[in-house]
Amino acid sequence: MIKLKEDKNTPEIANQLKNALLELENTIESLDRMDVGINISTRPSAFNIVLTADFANDEALENYRVHPEHVKVLDYLKLVIAKAHVVDYII
Repeated sequence: MIKLKEDKNTPEIANQLKNALLELENTIESLDRMDVGINISTRPSAFNIVLTADFANDEALENYRVHPEHVKVLDYLKLVIAKAHVVDYII
């Protein structure tokens, strides 16, 4: 879950980030599937974006983490993020 910094352009930033994340599915082979949703709640405690990503195994996840296209998204995210919560788990 990603909470963006408060900004008048937050909805636009959220959409840009969503599109950039979804594009990773086309460029990173180890990423099996990604879903990205933009929050519709107006509650102050709500985060702006949630994403789930599926990988075949831990090695695939690690390949995704260090992939140059993912790193580009992370570099952009560092500019606009207020906080995030991350959970990696095995089904």
